[in-house]
Amino acid sequence: MKVLIIDNETPIRVALHEMLLAYCPEITHIKEASDIKTGIDTIGWFNPDILFLDVELDEGTGFDLLSQLPAYTFQLIFITAHDKYAINAFRFSAMDFLLKPIDPDDLMHSVGRAIKNIQSDPSKQMAFLLEQVKSKHEPPKKIILKDMHKTYYVRIEEILFLEAEGIYTKFNLMGNQQIMVSKNLKEYESMLEPLGFVRTHHSFLVNPEKIKMFDKSEGGMLVLEDGNQIPVSQRKRDLVLKALEH
Repeated sequence: MKVLIIDNETPIRVALHEMLLAYCPEITHIKEASDIKTGIDTIGWFNPDILFLDVELDEGTGFDLLSQLPAYTFQLIFITAHDKYAINAFRFSAMDFLLKPIDPDDLMHSVGRAIKNIQSDPSKQMAFLLEQVKSKHEPPKKIILKDMHKTYYVRIEEILFLEAEGIYTKFNLMGNQQIMVSKNLKEYESMLEPLGFVRTHHSFLVNPEKIKMFDKSEGGMLVLEDGNQIPVSQRKRDLVLKALEH
């Protein structure tokens, strides 16, 4: 398995290189680059299986590098500091990323996911990500969801509600479609709350645009456009009422 690290900070490249050798025995060849031009050239002749790409490079960004590539034949893992716009784009695009300083456990999990997905074509996902980055000051219109077999490109407006299923989250969409993903509801709450979604209960996150009625009897129940009924916990009642005022 071949890995290319593109980062303008030498200590980061060296540390990541050493961690890959120490914790990821599947990795057999590692190359490094520090800038966009060298990175593009190295991708061309080295043909890596996995690319670790820093968001901030000296003469541009990792996104600038990606936009200059004719094709994507590698699994991509971003390296970033706490850049909220970039992280938001990664999360809505279901793109893997590591925060600096890199944690060895996070690294091993990311490499494991990349190896598992090595046969998949990331082109559509990359295009989605670059579009997200380009319109970073606009609310996301879509989100990428992955289950064990497929990747879904879902419009935010198609989401009715999310339901916690242990460590998983079930997306309930218009047209009676359901998608189960292996992330917990709390993670999606932090992504979708800025778009107006409301946590009505410890197990439910609701798109307020799909609420038809709030039945205040028996503790409180939301009735959605499709007829689904969503419970409202006592401690979430005021929050829900406030959201419905807008």
